[in-house]
Amino acid sequence: MPRTSLTAAQASRAGTVLPTATAGDAVNGNSIANDGRTVLIVKNTNGASTARTITFQTSRTVDGLTNPTRQESIPAGETQVIGPFPPTDYGTTLAFDVSNAEVTIQAIRV
Repeated sequence: MPRTSLTAAQASRAGTVLPTATAGDAVNGNSIANDGRTVLIVKNTNGASTARTITFQTSRTVDGLTNPTRQESIPAGETQVIGPFPPTDYGTTLAFDVSNAEVTIQAIRV
């Protein structure tokens, strides 16, 4: 099946209400248009002590990673801001996978 597409909210100097968090698609993965100005607010909603991961597909070797992925761990209950993602490294469509639907995502274009 195709990846579940997300849409970023546009940040502005007048203020932008954060979009509703979306559970990551742990089966099909997610994607979002990428122009290098998008950041993801990623939260692990697990209430125990289980860390979850988000894995980003890269379009070339990035930061010395030889396989085409970048994986970040999110501790239980923690929220992280990840990005931006240069299109030369991650492509014009950012593809990513979560290890569990307990990982929620909000996308902001800055």
